[in-house]
Amino acid sequence: MPPYEAIKKAREKNLDLVEISPTAQPPVCRIMDYGKYLYQQEKKEREAKKHQKTITVKEVKFRINVDDHDYETKRNHVLRFLDEGDKVKATIFFRGREMTRTSLGRQILERLIKDVEPHSIVEFRPRQEGNTLHAILAPKKTDKEREREKQKAEKAAAQSAASQSPPPAQIAKPAS
Repeated sequence: MPPYEAIKKAREKNLDLVEISPTAQPPVCRIMDYGKYLYQQEKKEREAKKHQKTITVKEVKFRINVDDHDYETKRNHVLRFLDEGDKVKATIFFRGREMTRTSLGRQILERLIKDVEPHSIVEFRPRQEGNTLHAILAPKKTDKEREREKQKAEKAAAQSAASQSPPPAQIAKPAS
C-alpha cells in the first residue's frame, strides 16, 4: 500500500502510522496509538526493575591489632553477608605509626580470604590506597543457583520476545 494511503487510513482511525522496519523491502509500517505503545513499554520496564536484585556492598572494618574473638565475630559477619548475596569490602585503617606495619594488615586480610574461601570469590586482592588496605569479596554461586538464574533469564527472554514488537523508527502523526 502506498504511504499516502496508509497515512489516510491512520488519520481516519485517529491513530498513528509507525514505521516498524525501515530497512525491509518494502518498509513495514503499523497503524497504532503510539502514545499507548510508549506507555506499555515504560510499564514493562518498571515491572522488570521491580524484580531485579540489587547488589549491595557491605563493609567490615578491622584493625591490625584485632583480637582472635573479634576477628571470629567479624568473619561471621562476612559469612552472613555473603550468604545473603551481598558483596563484602574488608577494610583495615592504619593510623600514625601503624603505617609501618602494613604487612600485619595484609596478613589479616589474607587470613580472612582463606577462611571464607568456600563461600566467596575474591574480586579485588588486598590493595593499599593511602592509609587504608582493602579487599572486596563476592558471594560464590552454587550450581543450583546458576541453573535457576539461567532458567529465569530464558523465561524472561521468551516472554519479552513474545510480547514485544520491534521499536518503531519513524512516526507520522495524524493532522489535528
